[in-house]
Amino acid sequence: MPTVPIPSPRIDDPMALLRACHEKVNRFTRLAQRLQAHVRAHGADGQAQEAARSVLRYFTLAAPLHHADEDDNLFVALRGLGRPELDAHIEALQAEHDSLGARWQAVRPWLVAVEAGQPVPTGLPEPDIDGFATAYRAHARREEDRVYPHAADLPPAALQALAEAMVARRSPPV
Repeated sequence: MPTVPIPSPRIDDPMALLRACHEKVNRFTRLAQRLQAHVRAHGADGQAQEAARSVLRYFTLAAPLHHADEDDNLFVALRGLGRPELDAHIEALQAEHDSLGARWQAVRPWLVAVEAGQPVPTGLPEPDIDGFATAYRAHARREEDRVYPHAADLPPAALQALAEAMVARRSPPV
């Protein structure tokens, strides 16, 4: 019996996928904020544990891939347009990726404790979930307002290269 080739994943519109990631950032940061309120009222019950698991999964697995898509591919291609104002926005956004990473490291231990069902995460100060959430959402808005529109000026080959890099980043090693 002949084997049927498994189709390779494709991304037809990498910018749409990047925007979809921002929708997930919005969803999971809001979930984190609701979770913190829930834990204050009900402790780390089953519902809280599942919410913590979801937030941890997104910001541990998907968010770093998204940042790599931007830092390693999209921003590099956009810098090739030779627009000083755009380059300044990109530089600021890349610095924000670092500060968002630091904010995430401050939030993560609390989420791990909640996921483990600890009634009150022992020895851990309550993290600044609101600061983390609002900073992340504002960052995504700045990317979409100040940088993403310039992708329309990239040649099709640059967008194709971005799409291919995104697929490769998410594909298991062979």
